[in-house]
Amino acid sequence: MSDEDEENQFRTARLEKLAALRKLGVEPYPYVFPVTATAAALDATYKDLSAGTNTNDVVAVAGRVRAVRNNGMFLDLHDATGKIQVFNHKDFLPPEQFQLLKLLDLGDIVGVDGKIRRTPRGELTVNATRLTLLTKSLLPLPEKYHGLADVETRYRQRYLDLIMSAESTKTLRDRSRIIASIRRLLTVRGFLEVETPMLQAIPGGAAAKPFVTHHNTLDIDLYLRISPELYLKRLLVGGISDKVFEINRNFRNEGISPRHNPEFTLLELYQAYVDYFAMMEMTEHLIAETAREVCGTTHVTYQGQVIDLTPPWKRATMADLVKEKTGIDFLVIANDAEACAAARKLGAELPKSATWGHALYGVFEAEIEATLIQPTHVMDFPREVSPLTKAHRTDPRLTERFETFIHGGEYANAYSELNDPVDQLARFDAQMHERDLGDEEAQRLDKDFVTALEYGMPPAGGLGIGIDRLVMLLTDSASIRDVIAFPTLRPRS
Repeated sequence: MSDEDEENQFRTARLEKLAALRKLGVEPYPYVFPVTATAAALDATYKDLSAGTNTNDVVAVAGRVRAVRNNGMFLDLHDATGKIQVFNHKDFLPPEQFQLLKLLDLGDIVGVDGKIRRTPRGELTVNATRLTLLTKSLLPLPEKYHGLADVETRYRQRYLDLIMSAESTKTLRDRSRIIASIRRLLTVRGFLEVETPMLQAIPGGAAAKPFVTHHNTLDIDLYLRISPELYLKRLLVGGISDKVFEINRNFRNEGISPRHNPEFTLLELYQAYVDYFAMMEMTEHLIAETAREVCGTTHVTYQGQVIDLTPPWKRATMADLVKEKTGIDFLVIANDAEACAAARKLGAELPKSATWGHALYGVFEAEIEATLIQPTHVMDFPREVSPLTKAHRTDPRLTERFETFIHGGEYANAYSELNDPVDQLARFDAQMHERDLGDEEAQRLDKDFVTALEYGMPPAGGLGIGIDRLVMLLTDSASIRDVIAFPTLRPRS
């Protein structure tokens, strides 16, 4: 018998029970049930109740039936906070309720009124005086001890994964705690939370290929945003606050991997009158304090490796890291051809139109990135790959940009923000030239953004932190799919 045939067989049996319940006058999908206590609250309230003690305290609990023992004498109900045992006995439960009890299945959602006691074996229990069926489950849950063996099914039917896996539930709850912690830390520092468009006429703020859609009434193509950056900077120009942030979804029409999902959550913030050194401190503060709040420590274990998030973190320039690993000092190489030849010799993949900056960045990606296990701020990116960043104050080939790497992956990206409109227009023009040469991820010209800069944006530092990757780190999750409730998947035929 196939899994589908077996499932249909179980469903048929449950439909028969559904009909039997209605024949008894039981509504299997009622509207409300007044819950007065949760499993966790009862555990806390009665933690000192001795074994073998009865009380006259009446409670109403509700949850999903996860275990049935002794022909229904004992039920285990699971709610969002934990497990509570239910005792069904003729001394407490009216006779007609046993007809309902016989028609219950694993997976049904049930409300229970009753009195609290602790059994002689020490189990906190509700002596049921009334059972109320709240939802009849028509499909059987996965077998208890094996759960969802198919990993892909866990992602496609996340609701089943959450029912069966306490670990998955904890991961997604921790995600919520992580976001709440970051929001609180920023609010305490005086940041204003804002919202910017998801649909943009010109996608900008990152090197990425966007999703395109069409607005019928306006008869124009619009793009799901790849970054909120250019709109957040417009708010800085407008002076809504000297400190703004947004935590929201972004969309990039790119590949899927254990670290990439087409839609992902990003924290992006901007602070006036500071530079990228302030953003390094901000990155360390947000991540370390969130780790303390959620994990209880700044020493977290990720995939078997202990990561020390205690500030301050290592700071190193990209050129110095490349020189240390390869022996090649790109800062003394004078021309594009020599730099590209050296990079290709080291195995870096470069486009035909590559320049000195592309060569340095290519070697870093090929040779250095994966080796950065402990938190490291990699500073001073080449100008060619940083079109929205202020030029370095001592070397015009570089910019005041850093990315933070942990366990070989990027977690943060930050700049001393470019606020010179003439320089910004020239950078956009260079990006448009790269698009003409075939680079689909090069940024488009946003004339209105340049116009905004011409009205004047204060010097500022900007920072982006990938929330999904941070959740992966703090929950020791190997795949981004584990930390997104409903990751993007190819449809089943």
